[in-house]
Amino acid sequence: MPEMLVEMEQEDVDIPNRRVLITGATGLLGRAVYKEFNENSWHAVGCGYRRARPKFEQVNLLDSDAVHVIIQDFQPHVIVHCAAERRPDVVESQPDAASQINVSAAGNLAKEAVGVGAFLIYISTDYVFDGTNPPYKEHDAPNPLNLYGKTKLEGEKAVLENNEGAAVLRIPILYGEVERLDESAVTIIFDKVQYSNKSANMDHWQQRFPTNVKDVASVCRQLAEKRMLDPSVKGTFHWSGNEQMTKYEMACAIADAFNLPSSHLRPITDSPVVGALRPRNAQLDCSRLEMLGIGQRTPFRVGIKESLWPFLVDKRWRQTVFH
Repeated sequence: MPEMLVEMEQEDVDIPNRRVLITGATGLLGRAVYKEFNENSWHAVGCGYRRARPKFEQVNLLDSDAVHVIIQDFQPHVIVHCAAERRPDVVESQPDAASQINVSAAGNLAKEAVGVGAFLIYISTDYVFDGTNPPYKEHDAPNPLNLYGKTKLEGEKAVLENNEGAAVLRIPILYGEVERLDESAVTIIFDKVQYSNKSANMDHWQQRFPTNVKDVASVCRQLAEKRMLDPSVKGTFHWSGNEQMTKYEMACAIADAFNLPSSHLRPITDSPVVGALRPRNAQLDCSRLEMLGIGQRTPFRVGIKESLWPFLVDKRWRQTVFH
């Protein structure tokens, strides 16, 4: 009889009974969300599209039948919708495709979540705000300046109209353990920092709050776990890092973290002329989540070192930091 008990306990550990489905699981945020749930006794299934196999399910989120099948098969308790077209300039150049993924797919997912009684977390953005009157609370009036912000705001509405129990989580500029430097608008500046033989212009106008994907992932899990105990956990939430920096200040902080020179970096204080319009300062007020006891913040220097050291060209540095 005692052996039997041990075996049952073992099964419990192997297959957690809480199920979460993560869309965009191949992306920077999705990978972190998948890992966070997986390492905290949830049964996580990720779906992706181009980069999905072999680790994740390949699902085209614009194919409503395929979406229906995976959700009915897996019967998730929670769905975290990370998949999006997040590059503002791409959204402007391909508005229909962007609207399909950022709005139509989100609305459809919201309906499917209702069908299985799943809690949906829709990832949105600080770009729903115009950045003229920060910090922004959840119910402050949105006024997106670019098509990316507009499509994500429409996606929020589609989600909440189709699923009154869903959550919208707005987050700002993200960074983390990237596969390529261009995967994050923060890490992409590392090349400009490293090649100090060439002066580099860096934006010093737009106020950003770089946020580590591990922290967002932790917030998603904490929100999901709180919701499993309390059905009033729904609606719109904000999460953000709390260190205000321009791209120029991020570049200087990165240089400093790796003991690299920063004298070649040039701060540009004019508002950018090219590309999609961007909000000057869309700082998010996170007090609603903080009041629920939810949150996690990795200091920028700590997180950026962890994220960027594999891309360091001068390998001598590794000795100085780790030995």
